[in-house]
Amino acid sequence: MPPFTVLHVCMGNICRSPMAERLLVLAVRERLGRHGVDPARVDELLHSHSAGTGGWHAGEEMNPPAARQVLSRGGAVEGFAARKLRSDHIDAADLVLTATADQQEYVQALRPDAAARTFVLGEFGRLLGVVDTAGLPPAGATPEAVYERGVALVAAAHEARAGAPALSTDDLDDPWGRGDQCFSRVADEIEEVVHPLASSLLP
Repeated sequence: MPPFTVLHVCMGNICRSPMAERLLVLAVRERLGRHGVDPARVDELLHSHSAGTGGWHAGEEMNPPAARQVLSRGGAVEGFAARKLRSDHIDAADLVLTATADQQEYVQALRPDAAARTFVLGEFGRLLGVVDTAGLPPAGATPEAVYERGVALVAAAHEARAGAPALSTDDLDDPWGRGDQCFSRVADEIEEVVHPLASSLLP
């Protein structure tokens, strides 16, 4: 039940998935502002969180260049601490977005029943482009409306994928240790998905 819960997964949970976690929150906050709704209500409508397939960085803050990307785009980084993915994180998620197909397989190995709501980030972005949002439940800036619309959107994306595997181009490069330019490109690719997702939830 509400709020609509999105789980972002990468390898160490200090670069890609934290950026996706916080940039999705930012995108929804911006949509709320356009609706004339207090952006502080974002937590009522959306729970965006993240975890890593490995636990090497558990308890650490976001990698500094990842944090710089989030902050430079208007997002927040406080309160973040890396953690290892657990089965209960997957169970509680309405949508799981992984950085790569390998991580998608990891999630599905932990929880096979989550396959229909687990996507590579770039794959989900592609599918959003073909989903007929006119067939989704009515939009509204309430927890119930966002939840119902989000769950229906995930189901429609899964139907649109029609069993086809993700493409190699759907993967997000791992920017760890590669400098600000690479982090900026990866953050741009994340925004290319989270902005349409926010628009679909709150058109």
